[in-house]
Amino acid sequence: MIIEPKIRSNICINAHPIGCAKEVYRQIEFVKAQKAKRGTKSCKEGGKGPKTVLVLGCSTGYGLASRISAAFEYGADTIGVSFEKEGTETRGGTPGWYNNKAFDKAATEAGLKSVTLNGDAYSHEMRAAVLEEIKKFGTKVDLIVYSLASPVRTDPDTKEMYKSVIKPVGQSYGGVCLDIIEEKLTTANAEPATEEEMANTVKVMGGEDWQLWIDYLLKADVLAEGCCTVAYSYIGPKWTHAIYRDGTIGGAKKHLETTGRNLDAQLKAAVNGSAYVSENKGLVTRSSAVIPVISLYLSILFKVMKAKGLHEGCIEQMERLFAERLYTGADGAMAEVPVDEEHRIRVDDWEMREDIQEEAGKYMAEVTEANLSQYCDLAGYKHDFLVTNGFDVEGVDYSADVARMDVIE
Repeated sequence: MIIEPKIRSNICINAHPIGCAKEVYRQIEFVKAQKAKRGTKSCKEGGKGPKTVLVLGCSTGYGLASRISAAFEYGADTIGVSFEKEGTETRGGTPGWYNNKAFDKAATEAGLKSVTLNGDAYSHEMRAAVLEEIKKFGTKVDLIVYSLASPVRTDPDTKEMYKSVIKPVGQSYGGVCLDIIEEKLTTANAEPATEEEMANTVKVMGGEDWQLWIDYLLKADVLAEGCCTVAYSYIGPKWTHAIYRDGTIGGAKKHLETTGRNLDAQLKAAVNGSAYVSENKGLVTRSSAVIPVISLYLSILFKVMKAKGLHEGCIEQMERLFAERLYTGADGAMAEVPVDEEHRIRVDDWEMREDIQEEAGKYMAEVTEANLSQYCDLAGYKHDFLVTNGFDVEGVDYSADVARMDVIE
């Protein structure tokens, strides 16, 4: 069959198996090149970076990029957890399912241990399954990446289901959005969240589950001396705060950051470890494409940052996080991690530079549908939007027949 992108309401609802795999391999090659450029030593080469890594939310975006960086720059064995729809011979799976297959294949070929568990990362059953795999590895975990971004969470004890929402708090919000497929501007309005919606969003996207994971692994005595855990968040510019940082998602992220500070003290006392929240750059993900104002801002941001040679995608961000924030000591050992006054790692530092924000702000004020191509990186944003589902990947023949939807080559 010939597979073309199916897009509904600025969401791509299908995936190209070969395109997904090829994009994973591209990211792996980038990390290998950075390893050579930086002179990073892998574990087998005597490096002191991460050796056994657990990635919760491993299949796309920052989670996938973190797993690739840990494995192919530092030689780490990895366990990944994500909840994906599997492909069958005739029906497609989710992009993350293909990404995981490609990662596992590449890691195995590189002589690395790689186990990917498909299921609910919020459940106690998944925690038990991960513990079993760690014990099979015969080692302890020295890095835990928490990168879950599900819209729904079932409480593991009560079995009550909670749903997150992307809404403002306190007042209605309206903003201009970019329809990247039609290359036109639209408007979106959102009513303020109820108290219940605000609480539910924190329940799903806050730090409660992160805390449960660390408590469980500590009790099982499978965290190595000096173990580090890092979760991901986003602050963004003032133009997006009403719907993001000061909205329901922002409330959940603030809870995540508070949890990170608490976990840092807990891990220091238990295993001389550490916990951080990394504030990352805004990027096109399956969720950011549908948040009002975010899509327009990101397309402008890409234009500005590319002109200054500062643009990064997920893999560039995570490789820089690992190499320039977490593992900066001799032979890639962890050293003192630079943080802001709220104990947050800032790899959104280039995005939030004064000159970048000043120029982006000027563009935001002047952009209209008539001058979109002047102020927005339409081609770059559209490419990133499609690539997350395996489309518009260089080197893939999209006119070729795909015989089966359960394989990646």
